[in-house]
Amino acid sequence: MIQGILQMLQQTAFSHFTVGNLIMFGVAAALLYVAVKKDAEPLLLVPIAFGIVLGNIPPQLTQILDEGGLLWYLSYGVIKGIYPPLIFLGIGALTDFSFMLSYPITIFLGGAAQIGIFTAFMLARAMGFTLKQAATIGVIGGADGPTTIYVASRFSPEILSAVAIAAYSYIALIPILQPPVSKLLTTKKERMIRMGPPRKVSKLERIMFPILVTIVSAALVPQSLPLVGMLMLGNLLREVGNVKRLVEAASRFILDTVTIILMVCVGASARADVFLKPESLKIFGLGAFAFVCSLAGGILFAKFMNLFLKEKINPLIGAAGVSAVPDSARVAQKLASEVDPTNFILMHAMSPNVAGVIGSAVAAGVFLTLLK
Repeated sequence: MIQGILQMLQQTAFSHFTVGNLIMFGVAAALLYVAVKKDAEPLLLVPIAFGIVLGNIPPQLTQILDEGGLLWYLSYGVIKGIYPPLIFLGIGALTDFSFMLSYPITIFLGGAAQIGIFTAFMLARAMGFTLKQAATIGVIGGADGPTTIYVASRFSPEILSAVAIAAYSYIALIPILQPPVSKLLTTKKERMIRMGPPRKVSKLERIMFPILVTIVSAALVPQSLPLVGMLMLGNLLREVGNVKRLVEAASRFILDTVTIILMVCVGASARADVFLKPESLKIFGLGAFAFVCSLAGGILFAKFMNLFLKEKINPLIGAAGVSAVPDSARVAQKLASEVDPTNFILMHAMSPNVAGVIGSAVAAGVFLTLLK
């Protein structure tokens, strides 16, 4: 009887679990805790956590990851870089660029906040990563998960799970990481700076903007077109005003569906034998460094601009130059409200915030052009 029970157990997954699988279950539990208990990016972290569970159940029994399995088919969109542009389509349909158009000078803050990408790239290269791996790791600093995944799928799929989970983890930790960096680099007086009300942006400007950005970005950095082009298409659908069904399809049905599939595939790729390597710890460390550098870059550049501007910019909005829309802008507003409850900078912070979305996609395009 005992022999029969042992034979039965050998046919189950219990005899195939490794210590690494159990560790990854712990990682999934941690992500799920942060998503549910702390309400930090639950739309992203919940499917990632479940994907980690799926990916660490012994594949020789489930065959879910093998060729012909469910996740094998779904991951095709990750490998071929299909899902990130579709997510950008949905983001574009949700994004209002009129804040940026009303304060065009703050576009530079969205560019300055990408400094972490290139700083981490150079540091990763110095630590022994290949050029393409270093570029992938650097993109984490843009706080743009889809762009990070897109570059990883093209350059270094072997570290895709680590960089993707690092990127989305740090995006979820924006309320924790952004305040200390912002307070360290600004004075109370600077955080109290008031900015004038935004000007009204005409409908013609809002319609022409996505078209012009697409043309200019394609001319300067052609490799950024899959991301920037789809982002601008989604925004054009929003701004023309008479294709509400398409806007709803892009911003709800396509975006939500692709997000679920992409996050599950990212989580499933974090198998113990792939994820639990010393390189993964280095990637998490470099990702944090890139993210902090990007926050600091936006703030310091705002302070530099104030040396020449009559109407000063509240440097808190510089940190919103990372492309985590709208979380980083909300954190900037919260910090401003702590020193002056009547100071509202949220709309101003949204300008570098949405500019950062374009900036991170263009930075990725630069890497894809130079390192192809």
